[in-house]
Amino acid sequence: MADEVKIDAHTFHHRLSSLTSAWKADKRAGNALFAGVGSIVVLMGKNEETASYQKSNAMHYWLLGYEFPATLMVFTPDALWIVTTTKKAKHLEGLKGGKIPLEILSRAKDPEQNAKHFERCLDLIKGAGKKVGILAKDTTSGPFVEEWKKAYGDISKDVEEVDVTSALSIAALAVKDETELRNMRDSSRASAGIMTEFFVEEMSEVLDEEKKVTHKQLSDKIDRKIDEPKFFQNLKSKLSGDFDTQQLDFIYGPVVQSGGNYDLKLTAQSDENNLHAGTIIAGLGLRYKSYCSMVARTYLVDPNDAQESNYKLLLNVHEAIIKEAKEGVAVKDLYSKAISVIKSKKPELEKHLTKTVGAGIGLETRDAVLAINAKNTRVLKDGMTLYISTGFTDIENPQPQDKKSKTYSLLITDTIRIRKDQDPAVFTNGAASDTGSVCFFFKDEEDEPQPKKQTKKDPKVGAVAASNITKTKLRAERTTQIDEGAEARRREHQKELAHRKQQEGLSTYSEAVGDENGVAQKKFKKFESYKRDNQFPSKVKDLAIVVDEKALTIVLPIMGRPVPFHIQTVKNASKSDEGEFAFLRINFLSPGQGVGRKDDQPFEDPTAHFVRSLTFRSRDADRMDAIAQQITDLRKSAVRKEQEKKELEDVVEQDKLVEVRNRKPIRLDQIFVRPAMDGKRVPGEVEIHQNGLRYVDHRGNKIDVLFSNVKHLFFQPCTHELIVIIHVHLKNPIMIGKKKAKDVQFYREATDMQYDETGNRKRKHHRYGDEEEFEQEQEERRQRANLDKLFKRFAEDIQQAARDEGWGVDIPFRELGFNGVPNRSNVFMQPTADCLVQLTEPPFTVITLDEIEVAHLERVQFGLKNFDMVFVFKDFHRPPVHINTIPVESLEPVKEWLDSINIAYSEGPLNLNWSSIMKTITADPHQFFVDGGWSFLAAESDEEDEDEEEEESAFEMSDEELAASEESSDDESDFDDDASADEGSEVSEESGGEDWDELEKKAKKKDREGGLEDEDKGRKRKR
Repeated sequence: MADEVKIDAHTFHHRLSSLTSAWKADKRAGNALFAGVGSIVVLMGKNEETASYQKSNAMHYWLLGYEFPATLMVFTPDALWIVTTTKKAKHLEGLKGGKIPLEILSRAKDPEQNAKHFERCLDLIKGAGKKVGILAKDTTSGPFVEEWKKAYGDISKDVEEVDVTSALSIAALAVKDETELRNMRDSSRASAGIMTEFFVEEMSEVLDEEKKVTHKQLSDKIDRKIDEPKFFQNLKSKLSGDFDTQQLDFIYGPVVQSGGNYDLKLTAQSDENNLHAGTIIAGLGLRYKSYCSMVARTYLVDPNDAQESNYKLLLNVHEAIIKEAKEGVAVKDLYSKAISVIKSKKPELEKHLTKTVGAGIGLETRDAVLAINAKNTRVLKDGMTLYISTGFTDIENPQPQDKKSKTYSLLITDTIRIRKDQDPAVFTNGAASDTGSVCFFFKDEEDEPQPKKQTKKDPKVGAVAASNITKTKLRAERTTQIDEGAEARRREHQKELAHRKQQEGLSTYSEAVGDENGVAQKKFKKFESYKRDNQFPSKVKDLAIVVDEKALTIVLPIMGRPVPFHIQTVKNASKSDEGEFAFLRINFLSPGQGVGRKDDQPFEDPTAHFVRSLTFRSRDADRMDAIAQQITDLRKSAVRKEQEKKELEDVVEQDKLVEVRNRKPIRLDQIFVRPAMDGKRVPGEVEIHQNGLRYVDHRGNKIDVLFSNVKHLFFQPCTHELIVIIHVHLKNPIMIGKKKAKDVQFYREATDMQYDETGNRKRKHHRYGDEEEFEQEQEERRQRANLDKLFKRFAEDIQQAARDEGWGVDIPFRELGFNGVPNRSNVFMQPTADCLVQLTEPPFTVITLDEIEVAHLERVQFGLKNFDMVFVFKDFHRPPVHINTIPVESLEPVKEWLDSINIAYSEGPLNLNWSSIMKTITADPHQFFVDGGWSFLAAESDEEDEDEEEEESAFEMSDEELAASEESSDDESDFDDDASADEGSEVSEESGGEDWDELEKKAKKKDREGGLEDEDKGRKRKR
C-alpha cells in the first residue's frame, strides 16, 4: 500500500480551505449552518466493508482520496490536527506547509505517548469553544475508538455536542468540483450502459425464448459484467479515455423485480422467483473512484392501456421534477411540483407516490440532507448532484393479464447535476425511459406472421454478389430481373430502417431535454485586464490613450480617470480629420449592431446599457493615426490567437509512453510516416511498447501514439497499390511538428524494391530480355507478398499489445470499393468492417460507420454519368461529409453496401443545401422528428418517381389506336416503304458484317458530303 498511496496535495489544501472559509462565513452570518461550533471531531475506527459510506468515510475520501482507518481528525477554523498510526502519518507528511496549518500526531506502541496525543487534542477542543461538532449518526468501532471515547469522557460534561452532519454535507460534500463531476458522469454512463446494452438484451432474450431464469440469476449476470473491460470500451455513451474498470463497484443492486412483489427502497434485493413477463423493475448503482450513480427503469411487457397511461404520467412527473431542479430552488419545491402534476391529471395516484423522490448523491449513496420530500427547505446550488427516483407503489391493475399482474409498481431513477440558469444535466440519459423504449409487445408479434411470407417472392434474390458485378456499361444490355428483385428487397429493408431511425430520434430528443439538444449556445466570456490598480501602465498618469499590448487592453481617459477596455470588447477603431483636428473613433461590441458575424456575440445582460463608441479629439493627427493602427494590430493579433487556440482545442496531451525494458521491442524498420515531420523525408523505425507505438526517424525525431487514443487501426496491402500501409486513426488529434493530426500512417513503397527482408539495398539489374523481365516480375510479386505478410504480422502484433483497448486490425475490402471525390482529388474509396476509408492519398478519409445517421444520394438522374453521396452523422453539430462524382456504374453496388450495413439511405435528383438543413435540425431536433424526420429526403425521391411515371403514361396508346396508326402508315407514300426497306437492309448488312472496302467508301462519301455543305455555307457568307 505504501507505494500505491499518492495524496493530491493541491486538492487537499483547496478543499480544506473551502471548508474553513464556509465555516468562518457562517460565523459572520449568524451561525445558521454550523450552530456556532468551535471545533469538529471526525473519528474513524477499524475498516468495515459496507455498501454505503458514512459521513466520516466521505470526509476522508473528499480530503485525502483514501480511507484511513484508526484515525482522528480535529478541525478548527484555523487548523487541522490528525492522530493516526506511524505508517499512515508518513503519507500525510507531504501535506504540511499549506495555508491552513496541519499538525500530525503519530501513534506508536507506547500507551503513555498515545494518551498524550489525545490530551493535546482535548486541549485544542476546549480552547476552541464550548460547542464541539460531531457526526451523531456515524457508528464506528475498534480499540482506537474505545481509547478516544475513554479520553473524551473526561471533558464530555464541559462541552456541548452539536450534530454537524448537515453542515459538512452542505459546506463540503454537496457541491462538486470538475474532477468530482467527471467521475460522477463516468459512473453514470457506465450504469446506464449496463442497463441499456446488457440488461435489456438479456431480459429480451429470456422473455422471447420463454426461459425460466430467476431474478437472482439475472442480477448475478449483471454483477459479473463489471469485470469485462471490453464491454465498457464499446459503450455507445463514451467514457473518459482513462476509464479504469478496476475502480468500479456496485453500491445498489443490481435488483430485478417482477410478478407483483416490488420493493422500491435502496435496500431491496433480488429474490429467487422467476422473471415474469409483466411489469419488470430493474435498478442498479455503481461507484467509480468513490463517486456514486444510480439508474432504474420499469419495463412493461404487453401492457394494457391503464398501465401504459400510468407509466406516461410517471414519466411526466419525473421529467417535471428534473426540469424544476435549478440553482436557487428549494428542495421541497421539487416534491410539490410532482404532487401538482399528479393532481392535475390523476389525483387518485397521489397516495401511491413514494414519500421521497430522491436525495443527494456523490461520495455517499444517499445524502439525506438533500432528501427530496415535502419538508426539506435546503436550497439547490450549481454543482450539486442528485438522484431523482420517482415511483408509484402497489397500483391495482383493473385488467390483470394473469394472477401475478393484479398489482404492480412503477419506478424511474436518474442521476442529475444542478446547473445555473439552465436545465440540469441528466448523467444517465443514455438509458432511454420513453414508452417506445420500455414497452415490449410479444403477443402482437406472434399474431402477425404474414409479412414474412410476402417477402419471399423471388428465390433468385439471395445472390447479392451477382448484382454487384456489371459486365457492361450499357444499361440496355444489363439483366434487370435480379436487380429489380434486389431493389424490392432493399426498399422493404430501407422502410424498416427509416422507421427505426424515426423512433430512435423521437426517443433520443424528447421535449424534456431542453436546449442541450439544440444549437450549442455561445457562453459569455469574462475578460480581465488588471486585477489591481498598481498593474496599470505608468503612462496612464498623463491621462493619455495607452495601448497595453501585454495586457491586451486599451486604457482611455474618461472624466479624468484612466478606464481600461479589453481588446475583445473593441469592434474597430478609425481616424478621421476635420479642419485642424484629428478624431479617433473607437467602436465597441454591443447587442443589436446589425448584420455581421458578431450578431450572435453573447452578453451577460443584453438589456443593460452599453457604450457603443467613444470619440477623442486631438491636434496631433500623427499620434491619432498611430493609436488607431496600434488598436487595429492588437485586435488582429488577439483574433488570431483566439483562432489558434480554438483550432487546438481538441488536441490532447497524451500520457507518457511506457517503454519496454526487459526485452527488445517489436520493430519495423525502413518506414516512412505521414504526415511527414519537418525537413527532408527520411525513413525511420516503428516500435511497439507497453502502452503505445513510437516512431523514430534517422534524425532522432519521435512520434508517440498511445493505444488509449487509437480509434481505428487499418492494414492496407500493396495489391493494386504503390505502397503498403499501417494506418492509425486517432480519437483525439495530436501535434506532429507544428500541425495537428488525427491520422498517422506508417508505410513503405512497394514499386521500387530498394529493400529486401533484412532491410539491405538490392543490387540493380542491368540485364535485358524477356526471360529477365519475367524473372524480375516474379521477384517483384514475391517481394510484394512478403511485404504484405510482414506489415500484416506487425499490425496483428499491435492488436495483441493493445488487446484490452477493444479495437482490432481492419482491412479494406477492395472488391466493394468505388471512385469518388471526398476532398479535391478523385480517389478510390474502400469500405472496411467498421469504416469507409481512403488511405492512399492525403488528405485521408476515415468515416466511422457507427457514427452515421443517414446517407443521401444526390444527382441520381437518368442521363447523368455521376452522382454524389452525403453522410449525415448522429452528432448533428458535426458537418455532413460529401463524396462527390461517383460513377453511376457504382450506384447499385453502393446501395447494396449501404443496405447490407443497415444504413438508411435516400436518393434525389438535386444537390441540397446541407448547412441550412443542419441548422434547422440542431435548432429543435425534437420538432424535426415530430415533423417526420428524415422522411423529407425519401419524399423528394418518391415525387421524382411519380413525375417519371406520369411522363411515361402520357405516351401510352390503346390497342385500337395502335392498329389505326399502323393502317394509316401503310396508306402513306412509297417513299416511306423504300426508306424502311433501305433501313432494314442496312440493319441486316450490319448484323451480317461489312468489309473494310465498303466502310471506307461510305466514309469518303460522308466526307465529300460534309465538304460540299461547308463550301455552300462559305459561299453564302461571302455573298
